[in-house]
Amino acid sequence: MGEPLNATGVWAAALRALWEAAGKPTGEMIERQAAAQKPPLKVSTSSSSDWLGGKNVPKSPAIAAWLVTFLRGQARQRTPAFVTGSDAWWQQVWQQAREERRGRGGRPPRAHPAGAPVVWEQVRVGVVPRAADCFQDRAVAGRLERAAEQDGTVVLTQQDDRELTQVLAGMGGVGKTQLAAAYARHAWQQGVGVLVWVNAATRDGVVSAYADTAVRLGLPLADRQDPDRSAREFLAWAETTTQCWWLVVLDDVRSPGDLGGLWPPAATSAASGQVVVTTRLRHAALERADRRMVTVNTFTTGEACSYLQAKLGTRATDAGEVEALADDLGHLPLALAQAATYILNADITIASYRERLATRLLARALPSGDELPDDHERIVAATWELSIDQADRAEPVGLARPVLQLASVLDSAGIPQTALSSPPALDYLTGSLPEQTAHPAHQDSEVSGEMVDEALRVLHRHSLIDHDRAAVHREVRVHQLVQRATREALATHPDRGPESFTALADVAADALLAVWPQVERDEFGQILRANTTALTRAAQTALWHPDTGGHGVLFKAATSLGETGQATAARDAYAALHATALHHLGPDHPDTLATRGNLASWRGRAGDAAGAAAAFQELLAEFLRVLGPDHPDTLATRGNLAYWRGEAGDAAGAAAAFQELLAEFLRVLGPDHPDTLITRSNLAYWRGEAGDAAGAAAAFQELLADRMRVLGPDHPATLATRSNLASWRGHAGDPAGAATATEELLTDQMRVLGPDHPHTLTTRNNLAYWRERASLGLAPDPGAGVSETLDSENDPAAGPETPESGPQ
Repeated sequence: MGEPLNATGVWAAALRALWEAAGKPTGEMIERQAAAQKPPLKVSTSSSSDWLGGKNVPKSPAIAAWLVTFLRGQARQRTPAFVTGSDAWWQQVWQQAREERRGRGGRPPRAHPAGAPVVWEQVRVGVVPRAADCFQDRAVAGRLERAAEQDGTVVLTQQDDRELTQVLAGMGGVGKTQLAAAYARHAWQQGVGVLVWVNAATRDGVVSAYADTAVRLGLPLADRQDPDRSAREFLAWAETTTQCWWLVVLDDVRSPGDLGGLWPPAATSAASGQVVVTTRLRHAALERADRRMVTVNTFTTGEACSYLQAKLGTRATDAGEVEALADDLGHLPLALAQAATYILNADITIASYRERLATRLLARALPSGDELPDDHERIVAATWELSIDQADRAEPVGLARPVLQLASVLDSAGIPQTALSSPPALDYLTGSLPEQTAHPAHQDSEVSGEMVDEALRVLHRHSLIDHDRAAVHREVRVHQLVQRATREALATHPDRGPESFTALADVAADALLAVWPQVERDEFGQILRANTTALTRAAQTALWHPDTGGHGVLFKAATSLGETGQATAARDAYAALHATALHHLGPDHPDTLATRGNLASWRGRAGDAAGAAAAFQELLAEFLRVLGPDHPDTLATRGNLAYWRGEAGDAAGAAAAFQELLAEFLRVLGPDHPDTLITRSNLAYWRGEAGDAAGAAAAFQELLADRMRVLGPDHPATLATRSNLASWRGHAGDPAGAATATEELLTDQMRVLGPDHPHTLTTRNNLAYWRERASLGLAPDPGAGVSETLDSENDPAAGPETPESGPQ
């Protein structure tokens, strides 16, 4: 046991530490601030000097409370990371010091239970982890301190000395333990009477720590041979003591059930007791009115860069490279620490390390086990394995891991839950379940959407994902390093390997296609494109097969860009796809040829009609050589060539070409085939462009009847036919009829496509045009208005332009 600490000395030492953190305000400043209070407080320069020197303590509780509040406010501005005791602790120590100054030995007003010791010496049980090298001050530390201060305020106003437990929750590697350790070290420096650091991974660890504390305190019933009774004795002491400020840190709680009957009674303790818990769990059992949940996230960009600069020194002079490395590692503190250690050990630049990180497995881009920094026990790639194992054992048993694997190849910023519970995903997850693991609520072993939702909640509780049902279409978010570690664990598994990863990538792509709406009315399409981009990056070559070609989701995403009005972006996307197809499939593969067709079409839509026509002329020769004259893709290419010739200025030639092509489509595919109907639409359109508006209107009238019969009234192609019919009717001399038909069409497009769809906006424009012409009795300008009625089915003919099942 060390030298006893008197209450006056404890109060003075804590006050000096707070005064220093506040910037050492002068006695004159303290005196002026006290006099400015309402009512004024009498504080002199000499009295404040005596208090700081331990010669005396304030006589008035109001002055003592104000002094702490004033200095704390100054410290919060000047030293944000400084941790101070709660108001309840300051009040207790001041009361004891006042009793001590009166010669009463520091005894509290309320009698202490018989036999319980008075703690006048600091007691520490357990090993507080040392501060990490270049420990980074963080905003969350301030939140933790302010939460503790708020607890003290509750003590003073409620007169029951109640404290809230602080629960630090977050994924593995975000620095929860370091934050709790920093808080504990500050508390020790400020004179906390009893500090208990507990490895709370198991119930036995908690019981042992409590028992050791009871023995150290000399509690009457403490007995090393009976840990359970000793633990209960410590908990009883914590609930009833009025003699000191105590702090219990429960580090790494892995199961709320392990703490049954072992929560320190901070909610009812008579003294200023505090509990800080760190855990990866976000479990309802941890949340109560007397426990404050403090979520610990990754570093901010500024915190991450400051840490790397401090750790790497002269290697971190390029701010852009530092920030890029922080982004590569998702600002995760554990990963940043291990990456910095690797860079220093290997004596390489940040740029060289980033290249290794991008081209090697994660486990090979981090230190080996005997080179880990500080107190790290495992590399970041293995940090979450224990949590995954625990999650996989929870109900529904065996489902958490494959759900996380499926999420690991999609967009970390937001994954639609509908994709994870789509039919392809459910089939895959059912096949991934271990035998005899049917969910208790279900009589069969097939995975359902409800079970996927339960698995997502399990992963959320273990801080492996963020699951937010209110984030429509982005319900699931996963840290990028958790994704990468999960992918690499699957791809390198000795019993599974690359084949399993390829199957996973195919299923994820199938899942995105399964939920992709035929008509994109909101941001869902953009979210699906973002997920496709992430999948493409993660899957690399897995979505390309020599036999079956590229997966359809790749082409769906590119076409989706154009269908939402981004023609140039679609052109560029298809240019990239064509280069990839050439690399994986060769020049004569059907998907390579079809991708060339899509690239040519979007080149035309982006404004280069002549270039599109030339590209289709070259492509037609390839289709004739590889597939023959009657292949549907060859016929479709002829249609695209005819269309873009018309767009380049040869309307009559386009009409003649479509007339010849229609005969071939009827012979090869029949009258009701979609490509045959598209060809009839293009023939009618170019007939009108060549000068026969009445003939075009009549042809669209006939086509509309067939499309209503074959496709139904709400199909986008049916609506497009109505648009063309209305416009050509106007060009044929009936602008009033065109306005009426366009108004009716707008109502249906608003219902089917939504108000912001490009086709809806075009129809609004056309309606204004025909109303103006009808009201003024004017003939339409040649080509005016109608050029904007063109929908996707009027641009390229067919074949490569139907991406729902991939290139044809």
